[in-house]
Amino acid sequence: MATLDHSLSAELETGGPSFSFEFFPPKDDAGEQQLWATISELEPLNPTFVSVTYGAGGSTRERTVRITGRIAESTTLLPVGHLTVVEQSRADLEHVLKQYEAAGVRHVLALRGDPQGGLGQPWRPHPEGLDHAVELVEMARDAGGFCVGVAAFPEGHPEAEDLDTDARVLASKAEAGAEFAVTQLFFRVEDYFALVERARFHGCDIPVLPGIMPITSLGQVTRMAQMCGSELPAEVLARLEPVADDPEAVRNVGIEIATELCDNLLSGGAPGLHFYTLNRSKATREIYANLRATP
Repeated sequence: MATLDHSLSAELETGGPSFSFEFFPPKDDAGEQQLWATISELEPLNPTFVSVTYGAGGSTRERTVRITGRIAESTTLLPVGHLTVVEQSRADLEHVLKQYEAAGVRHVLALRGDPQGGLGQPWRPHPEGLDHAVELVEMARDAGGFCVGVAAFPEGHPEAEDLDTDARVLASKAEAGAEFAVTQLFFRVEDYFALVERARFHGCDIPVLPGIMPITSLGQVTRMAQMCGSELPAEVLARLEPVADDPEAVRNVGIEIATELCDNLLSGGAPGLHFYTLNRSKATREIYANLRATP
């Protein structure tokens, strides 16, 4: 059984570097078998927590809640359930929080979520719902007993007026009760530390975990970066493009790039690393082993 009687934020602030893993709810039984195999392979690494994402418009809500609850019930892992406001009323959101609570899940990541149709589309709140992530933070906080995390954006949220405005939004979420943050994927270490500095300037001192996506396919990471509004930097492409026709070489260089990024983040004082696993464990385990082998 997972240990659920402590606050994750306290561990992030006082423990050693945190390692955490993110999964997404699979669409079918075969995908679910793959997910549980991945969880079994990563569990021995004793991550600080794992999280399960929440589909656009709540499209995977029931599966997300069920998988997150099963992690709490049948593994040693601490689960963090995702929750977004997209296409959901206040009553819907309150119901999901009650489902998490009943399943023994006491940590949630409160997100606004992308507009219907993806980035670039206009944001339209549910007529009986919430408009901003900060409101969801307040709702989860007021529900009692939840440790609430939020998203952060090293390159700025795509809809933010500028980087300073983006940092002020993160600070407002912390003021509303958020206890930790996890960043969107990024590839430049300086983008992460600049975000932390901006947030600190606005009085936000919660732990900010850098989100890492191992590059195992050039096409895949390019699509993911575009979907998230992140940049795939020229210096990263310069290392990948010469081997673009060799999938194994791309994967090896990608692991190298991620290991260097993670090492520089930890050396610079990041409180930990949050890996976007895409429900596969091998690349994450390799990076983890590389970091452990670093003197």
